[in-house]
Amino acid sequence: MLICGVDDAGRGSAIGPLVIAGICIERNKIKHLSEIGVKDSKQLTARARENMYKKILGLVDDYYVARIPPSIIDKSVQKNQLNQLEAKYMAKVIAKLQPDSSYVDSCDVNPTRFGLLISKLAQVDKVHSSHHADRRFPVVSAASIIAKVNRDKAIEKIRANFDVGSGYPSDSKTMNFIKEAITSNGIPPKFVRKSWKPVKILLGA
Repeated sequence: MLICGVDDAGRGSAIGPLVIAGICIERNKIKHLSEIGVKDSKQLTARARENMYKKILGLVDDYYVARIPPSIIDKSVQKNQLNQLEAKYMAKVIAKLQPDSSYVDSCDVNPTRFGLLISKLAQVDKVHSSHHADRRFPVVSAASIIAKVNRDKAIEKIRANFDVGSGYPSDSKTMNFIKEAITSNGIPPKFVRKSWKPVKILLGA
């Protein structure tokens, strides 16, 4: 029986893509994920995630990564549909991997509602949706690492040309970069999420 885990990375960032990743693995191999030390990506250093990433890809039967660009994120946020957007992409990942059962980390306050939406969009049976699934289920922990490493790579590409800091609104370097870009050009670069409140304030929107 193939089990899928799905998680995101970069949801709260003001810069770069929102990354959704899924892994698919035979149920009897899940224990090996725990044995190699798989855990929520936020509990691992960048180097540990990189090392774990390679080990995970060596264990899983399949995986898939989807990247949602800022322009698509902005359109959904303007309609107050960010959760629906994430559900749509999680469903895409699950449909691509075609598992027998799926576990996802819910961004919705109502995990059951989120799971039902993904199930409907992916046209699959019940999706197990819960808060902190990245801590509770090794398959979701593994997906969180795949998502985070791919998200980090996307930010590194941006950093090769721009001093954007971490990309999060809580980072003064990030916000100073956005402010200076707006002052100089009137609008921030395309990799900035213009719908984020701190960015909208800088834009005078």
